[in-house]
Amino acid sequence: MATDLGPDPDVAPPAGVHSIWRIRGYLRPHLLSVVTMLVTSLAVVGTSIAIPLVTKAVIDGPIADGELAPVLPLGLLALAFGLVEAVLIWLRRWVQSTAVLAMENTMRHDLYRHLQALPMSFHSRWPAGQLLSRAIQDLSSIRRFLGFGLIFLVVNVVQVITVCAVLLAMYWPLGLVVAATAVPIIWLCARFEKRYVVMSRRVQDKQGDLATLSEEGAIGIRVIKAFGRSEHVAAQYETGARELHELSMDKVRLSSRFWTFLEVIPNLAVCVVLLLGAIGVGQGALTPGELVAFLTLLLSLVWPVSALGVILAMAQEAMSAAARILEVLDTEPAIVGGTVTIPEPRGHLRFEHVDFAFPDAPDELVLRDIVLDLRPGETVALVGATGSGKTALTSLVPRLQDVTGGRVTLDGVDVRDLDLHHLRSLVATAFEEPTLFSMSARENLTLGRSPAVDPASDAEVEEALDVAQAGFVRDLPWGLDTRIGEQGMALSGGQRQRLALARAVLARPQVLVLDDTLSALDVHTEKLVEDALRSVLSATTGLVVAHRASTVLLADRVALLQDGTITHVGDHSELLATVPAYRELLSADAELREAVSA
Repeated sequence: MATDLGPDPDVAPPAGVHSIWRIRGYLRPHLLSVVTMLVTSLAVVGTSIAIPLVTKAVIDGPIADGELAPVLPLGLLALAFGLVEAVLIWLRRWVQSTAVLAMENTMRHDLYRHLQALPMSFHSRWPAGQLLSRAIQDLSSIRRFLGFGLIFLVVNVVQVITVCAVLLAMYWPLGLVVAATAVPIIWLCARFEKRYVVMSRRVQDKQGDLATLSEEGAIGIRVIKAFGRSEHVAAQYETGARELHELSMDKVRLSSRFWTFLEVIPNLAVCVVLLLGAIGVGQGALTPGELVAFLTLLLSLVWPVSALGVILAMAQEAMSAAARILEVLDTEPAIVGGTVTIPEPRGHLRFEHVDFAFPDAPDELVLRDIVLDLRPGETVALVGATGSGKTALTSLVPRLQDVTGGRVTLDGVDVRDLDLHHLRSLVATAFEEPTLFSMSARENLTLGRSPAVDPASDAEVEEALDVAQAGFVRDLPWGLDTRIGEQGMALSGGQRQRLALARAVLARPQVLVLDDTLSALDVHTEKLVEDALRSVLSATTGLVVAHRASTVLLADRVALLQDGTITHVGDHSELLATVPAYRELLSADAELREAVSA
């Protein structure tokens, strides 16, 4: 599945160093740990250089002079350097793991919190798999680089420079040979970086696409099986997996060529130094101890140079990951709450000349000049043909979407001025397609009530279950503590709707919005729910999207929505008698005719 999100990696490669640099704020609380890691790492470099120098002193001193007495103290000194190096490595890794894991946890928390603040228009455009790959894989890439790659990038560069300086001071002709090897390495790194950054972005985007396919296949398994399309969906996934494999192999081939050259260059340098060094010893320009120390120090550069390929690859992946995460974090929430709260809310809801268009199509109004007044305690049924804008209208009340023109007020206050958390504590919505979570039935029920501020009592839970006719949860294997599975797939459609309705009722809102919440119920259950709902709606302001006659009869008034505007408001009997469009919408419902005639 292709996606058009973010920059095209073939046209505009993701941001480079500044992307990862912008993540530095997450390291600030761990600045002491970062300094400790750097200091210990540099100290390790010092001890690793000191040991060959001690070896040189042993060879050129006691061994060359045939005096064994000084060998023991020099050997103990080398052992002490080795022990110090081991302790410093342990300290660095312990500090590093603690700081980096804490940083990753903070970044994941901030990313998730930001995703929760972004509007529905954002989530409707972004595949969930792309967001999932950013929250897991990309954060892990950043953590690996900041916890390992960045430290060793600094340390290895310092080690290479320091060792080269020592080698030049020890015997400058051979030191120049070693320093000359930096030229092809720098050239190779520059070429590798340009190509690898593009490949990394392609692989990361494709991983997001594949995660989307995986999620859709799991959530839509019922539909897939019902239509017998398992092989078709599996083929789509296999195609995506094959494309990811090919892109990954391209990246591996590029890395392997680069790493091979990085392995070859220092080893060639060792061969050249050994040859020229042996000649130098034969001519008396070098002592045997100096040659051994020189070779030992040179060999200590093999790993830093070889690891440079791994570190640069990690750096490119981290920068690409940072750019992908910043695409989300840089998206400003379009819906931001105000600061106003209503001390004594009554639930007086008004739509004052409301216009609405989706952000992706600002010139196409879905709702036009909506005028509707719901008095406290009144229930209004919203009736209209499919596509007339009923769901869009109900989404404006809790600010899942924001009006394009006009305003929606609650007790005379524009909902855009209300504190967002306060507004959504006053308004509860039950949707036609209920969303349940992979938690217990009780946790799903109490989702609309803050356990710290206003916990729901057992009596309130039982009452909400009775209103929604959701007593079936009591018969689950562990009752209300039974986990109902992802998306509530362990339940039928009607059971999910009733549980979602009970959740909305339990929230004890001032305004209750029911978006065709009873559509999946059988006639008998629907009548029981409606009878119980009457007592709930009498104590709150209700906006009910209705398609069935029995649902219409719950309302005190009916608003007819046609082509994005409310054309008639009145008693349902009056509208049925005087408005042909309303009569046509409900003409197939014999139940309404019987109820009205009665």
